[in-house]
Amino acid sequence: MSFFSKLFGPSAPPVAAASLATLGVDMHSHVLPGLDDGAETMEHSLELLRQLQDFGYRKLILTPHIMGDFYRNTPEGIGGALAALRTAAEAAGITGLELDCAAEYYLDERFGRRLEQQEPLLTFGGARRMVLFETSYINEPFNLHESIFNMQAAGYQPVLAHPERYTYLYGRFEELERLREQGVMLQVNLNSLAGYYSAGAKQVAEKLIDGGLVDLLGTDTHHSKHLHTLRTKTLTTPYLAKALALPLLNNTL
Repeated sequence: MSFFSKLFGPSAPPVAAASLATLGVDMHSHVLPGLDDGAETMEHSLELLRQLQDFGYRKLILTPHIMGDFYRNTPEGIGGALAALRTAAEAAGITGLELDCAAEYYLDERFGRRLEQQEPLLTFGGARRMVLFETSYINEPFNLHESIFNMQAAGYQPVLAHPERYTYLYGRFEELERLREQGVMLQVNLNSLAGYYSAGAKQVAEKLIDGGLVDLLGTDTHHSKHLHTLRTKTLTTPYLAKALALPLLNNTL
């Protein structure tokens, strides 16, 4: 036994890197070029596609932000960007990777008006009509439960993006349990398991996994740094293997 082992105790054995091929589908990313704070150019998008395919994904559901006056994306604009990316991917020799799109809706007044005016939302999951949505990270929306009810009443399945990152829910884990009981699916970001966003996000993500409350895992890829963290840190975190053992829905999308 080495001096350091005697001093600090034996180190934990290394964790073997998990494979994301069992997920099959990444349902949260910002890879479409020039639409939000994700990929800026087509070349950037193609590089991200190559890296995501190397992780074992066979399908990507690309979800650009739709958020008030910041990202005023439309179904038509998103669909056009998807068509252009498909063409570019084929020309670049990227095959065997299915590309589809939805959106990540920010829970703001504009989103409420979309529901009131029965504007069609971009969904994924086929007939399940899943809608990915997010909120402010700091301030709890006053209309959170009302918006969820209205989505459900309109025939949509709400999916809350990265619930572990909302600081207004820290110390209120029972609220996340309540949301899931209300019928909201919960999607955890993979890099939260490596503490990429914060120690608090990591702790909540682990607690959600321990409680079996995670329905979907997403990369939330914006740039290569996210994938570098995924490759060098997240794949060897013990909680990733634990998360992959849950009855996740990724592979059914």
